[in-house]
Amino acid sequence: MTVQTQIVLSSRNRKKSAEIAELLAPHGIGVLSVADFPQCSEVEETGQSFAENAALKATIIAKQLGQWVLAEDSGICVDALGGRPGIHSARYSGEGATDESNNAKLLDELTGLPDERRGAFYVCHACVSDPTGVVRLAVEATCRGRITDRPRGSNGFGYDPYFLIPEYHQTFGELGVSVKRQLSHRARSFQRLVPQLVALLHSLSNG
Repeated sequence: MTVQTQIVLSSRNRKKSAEIAELLAPHGIGVLSVADFPQCSEVEETGQSFAENAALKATIIAKQLGQWVLAEDSGICVDALGGRPGIHSARYSGEGATDESNNAKLLDELTGLPDERRGAFYVCHACVSDPTGVVRLAVEATCRGRITDRPRGSNGFGYDPYFLIPEYHQTFGELGVSVKRQLSHRARSFQRLVPQLVALLHSLSNG
């Protein structure tokens, strides 16, 4: 039997889709974006945690399409802000939020804080739903760093140009793809998820 080689990513963010496709490509798993399925509705992220929102995005789209769906919910949590933006990272500056407006709000809230009080961490919770809407896999990982007071680098998206990894003296916006692929919150989450996903899909094809 052939191995399941395709999974739908429950995200319309093309940059995120490309990043995840790169992580799964070496394992022969192709990634389609939910944006390729115009019949799919927008999933309202009403969960109170990254895990709950990821599960909502995976299970609802899986049932709509009758396909295996991978979803992840990620964001940045700033120590001095009590963990904000957290699950609201993508919409932090309100309706119609953009990367620029979100970053501007974050910087404004951190005005005057010294480096040692600008600690933060990225979180990525990833899960996989089967075509019936049952979550079969779930993992979570983090990456700690610090928020800079000005953007550095043009790689990545979201808060990446402001998220400094002290050990490398570079932001996610400056780090090369090969390094980021090893240490980002998303990379770490997928390092845990991918072996389980490959094993699961192989077991299905051999069943």
